[in-house]
Order: sequence, then C-alpha cells, then structure tokens
Amino acid sequence: MTLQIQQETHFNLDEMLALYQASGINRPIDDRERMAIMLASSNLLLTARLDGKLLGLARCLTDRAYVVYICDLLVDKTYQQQGIGKALLAAVQQATGPQVQQLLRSAPSAMQYYPKVGFSAVDNAFDIQRQY
Repeated sequence: MTLQIQQETHFNLDEMLALYQASGINRPIDDRERMAIMLASSNLLLTARLDGKLLGLARCLTDRAYVVYICDLLVDKTYQQQGIGKALLAAVQQATGPQVQQLLRSAPSAMQYYPKVGFSAVDNAFDIQRQY
C-alpha cells in the first residue's frame, strides 16, 4: 500500500466531488456544472491515491514557465496530517520546476500550515470577490 502521486488529464466528476466533500474545503460542490468547469479548466491536476482510492488533489493553473497558481489543495479529512498535502505540493514543484513561482490563497484555517511547508506570506496581492 504505497501512496501514488500522479498527474491526471481526465477525471471522474463524482469521485472528485466525493473528495471535495470528504476534505471539508468550501467549494460549490452542489453545483456540478460549475465544479466540472473548474476541474476541466485546470491545466495541472495532481492526485494522491492509495490503492486507487482518491485521497488528495492539487488543482492548479500554470504557464509552466513563470508561475503556478494552486487553486485547491485538499486531502480527505480521514487522511489529513499524514504528509499527503506536503507530497502534493512537492509534486507541483516537480511538475513545474524550480523556476516557477508557486502561489496560493489560503483558507483562514490553513494559515499556519503553509509556512511549515515552505511558503511565505505575501502582502502585495489584490482581489475582487466573487459575487456567488
């Protein structure tokens, strides 16, 4: 039973939605069409599987030359704090290379996690909040 991290180009929407639900991350999982668009529009999907069971996901947008935005990093709550998120983040860096800056927006509950895995807080970002 070895954890397998791999890049995937196709996905099973029901499997992905079940993982989002099991992770506790706040995403519009009841809106299947929106979630399907989110996943299909991501150009780097890295999964963590144990014996084929989907346990984690790094959903990213990247130009593969300068920046990668990690849209979602999620792990099934049952398997959290076992290094799966850290392994997924390492796989993002391996897939994009050391010349590519990794960016993400953290949930308030995860603000303490990211410095532990090598991320630094930045204060030079701006956003316009989504309306729904």
